[in-house]
Amino acid sequence: MEREREREQQSTREGGLYGPAFVELFFDLVYVFALTKLTDELVGDLTWAGAFRMIVLLLAVWWAWSATAWVVARFDPSRGSVQLLIVAAMLGSLLLTAALPKAYGDRDLVFASAYVGVHILRGLYLLLIVRGREARRRVARILFWYLVSAVPWIGGTFAEDPLRGALWIVAVAIDYSADMLQYPAPGLGRGQVSEWTVAGEHLTTRYFQFLAIAFGELILVAGAALDSGEFTAERTLAFVLSFVGAVLLWLVYFHRGGALMGDAIRSAADPVRVGRSASYAHLLMLAGVVVTAVGDHLVIDHPFGATTAPKVAAIVSGPALFLAARSLFEYRVLGRVDWSRLVGCGVLVLLGPPMIFLSPLLIVCTVNAVLLGVVLADLKMLIRHRSARQNRRSAAK
Repeated sequence: MEREREREQQSTREGGLYGPAFVELFFDLVYVFALTKLTDELVGDLTWAGAFRMIVLLLAVWWAWSATAWVVARFDPSRGSVQLLIVAAMLGSLLLTAALPKAYGDRDLVFASAYVGVHILRGLYLLLIVRGREARRRVARILFWYLVSAVPWIGGTFAEDPLRGALWIVAVAIDYSADMLQYPAPGLGRGQVSEWTVAGEHLTTRYFQFLAIAFGELILVAGAALDSGEFTAERTLAFVLSFVGAVLLWLVYFHRGGALMGDAIRSAADPVRVGRSASYAHLLMLAGVVVTAVGDHLVIDHPFGATTAPKVAAIVSGPALFLAARSLFEYRVLGRVDWSRLVGCGVLVLLGPPMIFLSPLLIVCTVNAVLLGVVLADLKMLIRHRSARQNRRSAAK
């Protein structure tokens, strides 16, 4: 087992897994479409039930992407067999995405079958291409749990809501819980952290790219919302403010901690735990971006329209969730937190209820002001750290 692990590690280093292959970028294009569909669904059904359905679908979309990213992080994406796996997963993901608008309607079987098919066929294919007894046991353990979750996924398509929704919640819980428990399986044992080889820089780049897709979707939704109506001064101003908000969130994400994730994963005593924590934190940030896109769409449609509690929640909770998730990401990966993000999140939560008395446009202005404060606090801290570093260098000379 030890020799096999050393061979895998050597293969990883020689395979150059520290940068994504072009086929992976090709694979990501499907998820631009997926995120846009999720946003459109929530805009069209801005209710608690609609939000709950969107969460389940978002969890499924993220897991389809994330599982593929983790597989490729362990194998050389320049290998033809791995590229074939990525392209097949892309086809399944495209079918899944096409079914999203009516996943809880007459396309439920297409959606569930595509999701289940992506995971099960990937597992069966890996059983054919991996070498070594332990590697096959590892793949078999994961495949076992995808077969288990397939039962409520497919079973939900033969039921009506609310039973279908309940079965799909169970299915999502199985997928995520099995991962957290390291895939214990009857007769196959339980996974050990030490048996995984993780390419930290590769995963870092992949998470960056997926967040870039999400930010791209944020801008795409804003542009589409503006294009759907007249170019009035109010709507154009709302569009500009939405763009500014997207830029501020981008700056919050990429400041300091994001660029250090690869080093943190590679140097961690438990790289899989760190990588898994980063995955869940990025899922929450992704949810924040999607909800922000919904809020932007609503503001651009009616900048001075009636303000309702669901509208306030959409406009405010997206950035607040993003700030909270960004803090969680930094704490879990780097072991520290910049308090400006937590303060910004708290301010947004406290200001949320009173914003019911403001127009949507003024709410966006307030949210952007809070985000700007977080960015300026980050910038001030960065300048302070650089100054301290320069002083230490000068003292050393």
